[in-house]
Amino acid sequence: MEADGLCQKMMNKRQIFISMHYMEIGGAEISLIGLLQAIDYSRYDVDLFIHSHQGELMQFIPKEVNLLPEIKSYAYIERPMVDALRHGEWMIVYGRLKAKWQFRQYLKRKNPKDGSAVLQYVARNVEPYLPDLFEYGEYDLAISFLHPHNYVLTKVKAKKKICWIHTDYSTIDVDAELEYPIWTAYNQIMSISPEATKTFLSVFPSLASKVTVMENILSPAFVGNRSELLAECEVEKEMPREENIIRLLSVGRFCEAKNYDNVPDICRRINSQLKVKWYIIGFGDDSLIRQKIVEAGMNDNVIILGKRSNPYPYMKSCDIYCQPSRYEGKSVTVREAQMLCKPVVVTNYATASSQIQDGIDGCIVPLDNEGCANGLVEFVHNKDMQNMIVNYLKTHDYGNEAEIEKLYKIIP
Repeated sequence: MEADGLCQKMMNKRQIFISMHYMEIGGAEISLIGLLQAIDYSRYDVDLFIHSHQGELMQFIPKEVNLLPEIKSYAYIERPMVDALRHGEWMIVYGRLKAKWQFRQYLKRKNPKDGSAVLQYVARNVEPYLPDLFEYGEYDLAISFLHPHNYVLTKVKAKKKICWIHTDYSTIDVDAELEYPIWTAYNQIMSISPEATKTFLSVFPSLASKVTVMENILSPAFVGNRSELLAECEVEKEMPREENIIRLLSVGRFCEAKNYDNVPDICRRINSQLKVKWYIIGFGDDSLIRQKIVEAGMNDNVIILGKRSNPYPYMKSCDIYCQPSRYEGKSVTVREAQMLCKPVVVTNYATASSQIQDGIDGCIVPLDNEGCANGLVEFVHNKDMQNMIVNYLKTHDYGNEAEIEKLYKIIP
C-alpha cells in the first residue's frame, strides 16, 4: 500500500519544461540557477533543455533536474557559422544568412539603437529547420527563459507556456511588428522588475494583462557559501591589497549594456584625484575594452581577470563593487554584492532606482564618464556613507526564494 501511495504521488507531480540557450556566466543564467534551486522537486518534475551544453554554470544545475540531451542543430544557432558548416548544419547556416539579409533590409527602413533585433530575425529563419521536441510528451508548463522565444512556442507541447523579460526595452531596438505575434501567443509573460515591465509595455501596451512581475530568485546562502570556496590569499594573488589603492570590481558579460568600454576613461579621470585599480570579471569579446585601456594609458589600472566560474570570493574581497552599465533589467550581480555586504555603486541607468536606495543600500552616480568618475571619487572619500551602507546590508535579508510561489500559481 505504501509503495502504491508513493507511485500515485509521483504520478501526480506536475511536469515542467524549461529552455535556455547556454549556461555561461551572466545575469539571466544565474537567475535560472536560482529558479531551479528554489523549485520543490517533491511536487514538480523538471526537464531542462539547453541549446548548447557549455558554460561554467552547468555544474550548478540541481541533481533533481533532468537535463535533456543536446541537439546539434540547436547548439549551432549562435555558434560561429564556420563551425556550423564544419559540422554539417547547412540549413541552420542558410537560415542565419537569410536572417542577416532581412536584418539589413530592416536597417534600411529604421535607425536602430543597436543590433538586438537581429536575434528575432535569426529565430524566425532557423526555427523551420529545427526538430520538434514532441517526443518528450505534453508538459503542464513550458518556460522559455531567454529571448528570442520562438522555439518553445512551436517545438514543445504544453498546457501552458510562459516566457521571460530580462532587459530594459527602452534601451534596445526591437522590430515590434515581428516580435508581437510571439509574445502574444504565450499564456503569461514574466518580468524581472516593475521598471522592466514599464519599458516592455511602452513597446507592447496591449500585452499588459499577460505580464506578471517575478524577481530573479537569489539565495544568500548560495552566494555566501560560494564566496568562501577560494582562500583570500588566492584572490589576492590576482587582486592584491595595496596601500592607498582602492580596488573596484565589476562582473558581467563583455557587451554594450555593461559599458565596460568606458571604464578605462572613467578610471583615468578617477586616478587624477585618487588611486584606484578597476578589476573586471567577465567573458566575451574584450578587444574593444583592451583597445580603450591602451588609449587611456590605464594598463596598470584596469585589469581584465576574464572568466571565473565563481566570482563571489572576488566580490567579497573588493573594496567597492561597481556596476557601470548603460542599461539593465535588474542586475543580478548588484544583488549578490549586496548579499555579501559590499558597498555598491551603480550608474544612473533607467532601472537603477528600482534596485538601489541611493545613500541607503548603495550609491547611484551619473552615467556620463565625468559624472561617474566624480561620483565614485566622492563615494570613496565618504567613509561614513560606506559604513552606513554596509551596516544596513548586514541587517537586511536580500533573499527572495518565496518568489517561486508566483510560478506555482501559473501551473495548471
